[in-house]
Amino acid sequence: MVTKTKRRKSRGSKKRFIGKPTGQIQERVQAVGPERFGVIAVDCAKRRSKWMLCNFYGKVIVEPTQVEHTTGGLRAMTQRVAAACQAEGLTDTIVAVEMTGIYHKPVQRAFRKARFDTRIVHPFASSHYRRPLHPDAKTDDNDLEAIFHAAIKGYGLLTLPVGEVYQSLQAISRHRHNLVKQRARLMVQIRRLLHQTMPGFADLWEDDKLFHKSIALCVALNFSSADAIRKAGVDGIASHLNNTKVRFQRRTIERIVAWAGTAAEPSELGAMHTRQWQQLNEVRQLLGEQITAAEREMAGFLAKTPYILLLSVTGINVVSAARLAGEAGPIEHYASARAINGRAGLYPSRYQSDEVDHADGSLVRQCNRKLRGAAMLIAENLIKCHP
Repeated sequence: MVTKTKRRKSRGSKKRFIGKPTGQIQERVQAVGPERFGVIAVDCAKRRSKWMLCNFYGKVIVEPTQVEHTTGGLRAMTQRVAAACQAEGLTDTIVAVEMTGIYHKPVQRAFRKARFDTRIVHPFASSHYRRPLHPDAKTDDNDLEAIFHAAIKGYGLLTLPVGEVYQSLQAISRHRHNLVKQRARLMVQIRRLLHQTMPGFADLWEDDKLFHKSIALCVALNFSSADAIRKAGVDGIASHLNNTKVRFQRRTIERIVAWAGTAAEPSELGAMHTRQWQQLNEVRQLLGEQITAAEREMAGFLAKTPYILLLSVTGINVVSAARLAGEAGPIEHYASARAINGRAGLYPSRYQSDEVDHADGSLVRQCNRKLRGAAMLIAENLIKCHP
């Protein structure tokens, strides 16, 4: 039987340009001509920004102009840019906005709404081009020149559109992460204040059992000193727990009463410290409710994405899967798994010069830290669940 062999079509040699792939504009400049290709550079701040318009050669068409971050100011800016491009005969343009935390986003949204090709310039790139031009002078005008040079060299990077589901996942996962950190700080403060009023009581439980799956806080809230525990005894504490419908083991209560018999003297400000840690505990409970609500909301958005399939893997739960989905964005934006690892910086740094080649250095430093954190969290969970 003759088998048919598939012949692969020979692909033509693809043009390769130096620079970031998502920042290349060489073919577009060649198509319209450098004198008809415009670059709008924008240096953003909190309340206002500065912008200028040049052609590809660097001829300034609109001098550096300040714009307020208001609806009218941003609309007037985009209209003036469009009018200047039409007057100068610029048939193709890009907008290079320097990334400034979250303060560049109003300008970015305004240009995108006006149908401009809007790109992001990292501050490291603009700083690299500013230093040789103006080594000892940092001004907004000098920054605009540096942003322009970074954009024409291919460092004005495209950002792919992300749907509302992924944006919501990212916002909720980051919000939950902040809530968890705040609750952790509160737990440390509660433990420290509890030691002032009931020395050694918290040490009867492991660190992760003092606030979860134990009767520790239920007992401490109602018997806030060693004397109160000694007076109540095992039967008194057991009766209170039964009334409040808290499950317990009698040997745990006996251990608490044994501690109370040998406990050290509390602080002179024991009453004040007790009131303080009980107030903090109320805040901790409120944060816990908000964290639970955030996790439910995360599950709803996660079910609308392909990342829901990760839940079939033991060791990956809603929190870790939603965090990865929010930080990575749509999976169709990545050509392969290597692209995700590259964005997360999960590859070793390399140093090569002549015959020296160290390709197994530490992890690269420049990366998306949020995405790396999400990937490493999943990796740690998988290691724990699949020894």
